[in-house]
Amino acid sequence: MTALKQAPTTQYSRILGIGGVRGGNVVPNADIIGPIDSSDEWIRQRTGIISRVRAGSDEDVLDLSEGAARAALEHAGVQADELDTVIVSTVTYFRQTPAAATQIADRIGATPAAAYDISAACAGYTYGIAQADALVRSGVAHKVLVIGAEKMSDFIDPTDRSISFLLGDGAGAAVIGASDFPGIGPTVWGADGGRADLIYQTQGWRDAVADGQWPTLRQEGPAVFKWASFQMAKVAQRAIEAAGLTPNDIKAFIPHQANMRIIDQMAKQLKLPDGIAIGRDIAETGNTSAASIPLATERLYREGLVASGDLALQIGFGAGLAYGAQVVVLP
Repeated sequence: MTALKQAPTTQYSRILGIGGVRGGNVVPNADIIGPIDSSDEWIRQRTGIISRVRAGSDEDVLDLSEGAARAALEHAGVQADELDTVIVSTVTYFRQTPAAATQIADRIGATPAAAYDISAACAGYTYGIAQADALVRSGVAHKVLVIGAEKMSDFIDPTDRSISFLLGDGAGAAVIGASDFPGIGPTVWGADGGRADLIYQTQGWRDAVADGQWPTLRQEGPAVFKWASFQMAKVAQRAIEAAGLTPNDIKAFIPHQANMRIIDQMAKQLKLPDGIAIGRDIAETGNTSAASIPLATERLYREGLVASGDLALQIGFGAGLAYGAQVVVLP
């Protein structure tokens, strides 16, 4: 049998650049406490959120994605026509087809790059990084753009006390390319579909059309808090070990921005060193699902809390229940 020719492989990949954009409307707690019969103090104590950002009615997931993509490309010093793959993680793009990624590739000038969407909710960005890492190292791609983008405000019920008051809008992106050193550690990922009812959309689209009711999001807060705070710390620890490191090697901890109390509990469980930079973008941005990790990373850069070459532990977790974690070298 004639042997098939294989694409030349590369040993390592790394993140070349990070970028992000947020919704332009700041929504303080005072604006949302009436419909949920709550208070600014209750929201701050329970979640750590002071305000969240939401996009206007004239801005959608594609607009947010394009802004984040251009920012990441600029940070990486990469031209759009150098990309050969574009991956968009989102659960808030309204069209089943064509994929948002195909349109983003066209908008930024990356055509004919391969382009596709993934749906892993709050774990979506780490899933995208895992795929980009594998694509580059296998030789299938040379430069990959990964975007996490959500307009969560399109799926909120203003009277819902379980999740809607947490949610914000934004997009974050990363450019991944070949490297002469290991820049992305092994990904530890998985899902527990048997607990998918803990975070969910109230109706499927067929039922929504039949009933004339717009679907919104809900969660079983106490159960999600327990799962994320304790089970996800174990996943994060496995990612550190898979990279051949210890917690003392980590310079930044950048978890999904679900809840400040979850972030603090995970950091405590991991016994991270004093002085480590921790992503806390949720305080002013809210929970942006797949966008939250790259947006938190962008803020740490902007505030001078991380530097090129720092080792960062990132973990996403949410609906599904899907999760993914890896240690990366910051660009």
